[in-house]
Amino acid sequence: MLKVAVLGAGYWGTNLIRVFKELDVLKLICDTDKNKLKIQSGKFPDVEITDSIKEVWNDKEIEAVVIATPAVTHYELTKQALLSGKHVFVEKPLALKKKEGEELVVLANDSARVLMVGHILQYHPAIITLKNLIDKGELGKVEYMYSNRLNIGKLRTEENILWSFAPHDISVMLMLHGAEPVKVSAYGGDYLSRGIYDTTMTNLEFANGAKGHIFVSWLHPFKEQKLVVVGSKAMAVFDDMAKEKLFVYPHKIEWKDGKIPIAHKAEHYNVEVENKEPLKEEAKHFLECILEKKTPKTDAVEGLKVLKVLQKAEESIAPSCSLAIPAKRSSRYFVHPTSFVDDGAEIGEGTKIWHFSHVLKKSKIGKNCVIGQNASIGPSVTIGDNVKIQNNVSVYDGVTLEDDVFCGPSAVFTNVYNPRAFVERKKEFRETLIKKGSSIGANATIVCGVTIGKYAFVGAGAVVKENVPDYGLMVGVPSKQIGWACKCGVTLKFGIDNHAECAYCGSTYSIDGKSIKVIQEKI
Repeated sequence: MLKVAVLGAGYWGTNLIRVFKELDVLKLICDTDKNKLKIQSGKFPDVEITDSIKEVWNDKEIEAVVIATPAVTHYELTKQALLSGKHVFVEKPLALKKKEGEELVVLANDSARVLMVGHILQYHPAIITLKNLIDKGELGKVEYMYSNRLNIGKLRTEENILWSFAPHDISVMLMLHGAEPVKVSAYGGDYLSRGIYDTTMTNLEFANGAKGHIFVSWLHPFKEQKLVVVGSKAMAVFDDMAKEKLFVYPHKIEWKDGKIPIAHKAEHYNVEVENKEPLKEEAKHFLECILEKKTPKTDAVEGLKVLKVLQKAEESIAPSCSLAIPAKRSSRYFVHPTSFVDDGAEIGEGTKIWHFSHVLKKSKIGKNCVIGQNASIGPSVTIGDNVKIQNNVSVYDGVTLEDDVFCGPSAVFTNVYNPRAFVERKKEFRETLIKKGSSIGANATIVCGVTIGKYAFVGAGAVVKENVPDYGLMVGVPSKQIGWACKCGVTLKFGIDNHAECAYCGSTYSIDGKSIKVIQEKI
């Protein structure tokens, strides 16, 4: 009998835990939140629990893992699972970048492991029946499809509505058309959090002339999940919120004198579909593919096709939110129309600068950085690659951020130790260095003239006045070191032998007095 581990016991993970338990294959549940584990242990006392991902990778009895963690973790966890020899079911999306998706496709193929993406609608009996209607020609030539996936409920700040809702409908449209679109465009509205789209409209065009659009929103007064297929002979409606799921409307269009279209309406009829739970059907398909060595209907290749559409839509959305304010633009990076980049500033490829921000002259920002709303950079500031600067942060002259640094919302840097409004002290700037991989918590203050070591972690609201060692964990006003942080950001717990193993990523360290030594890093 197969043994499965579910990673993530959150909103959707609990559904997957239930289903795989009902299929009698669930061995272990993994989550970093011990309260969630306690709840699941109460429901399923015979299922093992752990907050250590390393335990999952090292358990040889576990042949497959189900990943139901935040989308930003999908690529790394899927990669680690495949490298550990596990079959993988990963919730949508497969990854957040096309390059990452392509890497996972190759890795799954090379490791001879099943990699399946959770595009649940392809396992819905009504969608399967709809596909059969189209293939039999009962709707005629498909001219147009559109879907609405609307709700008011769980709002996210780590991903926008496009990545949260649209993958389901993109997957279905590509399956029903049997092809990828030749053109993708999108429009989005960010009403709650600037830069995080709450509504998007994605338009697809296919080589045969058919078109489709996908409207998703989490700012809707009621829940709606509908897909409409318009064919030359009839129209079909899939309504996932209705008791009867699938209807056909045999309307016809007549052309009077070859010039004037006239609609002839007809009574709709219900199409009977099997009464099966889509999630359980999806889970059963995953297990069957492992046991029978079959390729999943929604394998990594299919997941990559959906990822490509999502990425094209994302690239299309940002310029559509335009205002009549000039901004420096480049195909290599993105600057929101409300932001300004001075002449002489350098911006790396893939970097995004969001609303109402300003990059001053002689500043240099590396590749793939994210600069949030209302940020000020410079002048003459150097920022490395993959740096994330959240809303309301000012990085002044004299401050250097190395690669992979994270600055939380409203973090504060200074460059003069004893400022006075009436005393000029520009020649007294003290240099501040934030080394590679460090994190500065929300509302923390970094007093000028200090160095924060690599992968250090400064807690929210802390005031740092002295140098921080590599991997140091700092809290308080003024800040004091209370421990050490792993490279992945999790607090380390050292034993009496002065050794520690990270409960999240499995990296190992030793401690010698006031410094930390890396034995093995696994992230």
